[in-house]
Amino acid sequence: MIRILIDADACPVKDETYKVAARYKVPVVVVSNSPIRVPQSPLIARKLVSDAFDAADDWIAENTAPGTVVITADILLADRCLKLGAEVVAPNGKPFTAASIGGAIATRAIMADLRAGGDVIGGPPPFSKTDRSRFLSSLDEVLVRLRRRFQTGS
Repeated sequence: MIRILIDADACPVKDETYKVAARYKVPVVVVSNSPIRVPQSPLIARKLVSDAFDAADDWIAENTAPGTVVITADILLADRCLKLGAEVVAPNGKPFTAASIGGAIATRAIMADLRAGGDVIGGPPPFSKTDRSRFLSSLDEVLVRLRRRFQTGS
């Protein structure tokens, strides 16, 4: 079964996800540590988890399988989900893949070391219209690919 799990607390593309999911009639679960408004739709469910560290990530990983699309900017969660057979798309539209996740984890570790050493480094660039457009395109591509895979059984 194809479904979408959103790591929702800081996700800037929830509305875009709902629109694409509605077009393909794919269920969405919005996972968060705090209450988030979601549209009333039989396709959209809200999962409120505790505020424990990584509670949302843990719930998403525990409920991920092949056919799941995970929307997250969290590199370590992306890695966990990829290992479980999920498709993972960042809110900026860049897919996490088995080929790209190692480099992303290494870059994350380097940046953490620099911050720990007192270096002042900037964060990610501001979210842009281009990111939003890329996300819509990427999510659409992933859902088309999954539909084909599940229809042909390969």
